[in-house]
Amino acid sequence: MRTMHRDTSIIRERLVQGLPLALLLLMGGFAVAGPSGLLAWGENQRLLEARKLSLVQLQDQRDQLRNRVNLLAPDHVDPDLAGELLRSNLNVARPDEKVLLLPH
Repeated sequence: MRTMHRDTSIIRERLVQGLPLALLLLMGGFAVAGPSGLLAWGENQRLLEARKLSLVQLQDQRDQLRNRVNLLAPDHVDPDLAGELLRSNLNVARPDEKVLLLPH
């Protein structure tokens, strides 16, 4: 009877000590190799730099488009831009212009 009591107390003691140790090891593993751990830090930094560059390019593109929209405002259309769009989109030429067709 005593050996049975000692066996269960030893098992209970090992569980009480082993479970927190396993949880600490699991938390340490996530701190090193998890999605936001030390190993992922370099990859996250690289992605951040790439996205910052992409953001700058998109802001430049947005500014260019905003400028074209302002130049095409209905109350004050820029004549140079309107002429450029007519020539490129509708293949329109003025009578004093000469068109040269280049072979492909």
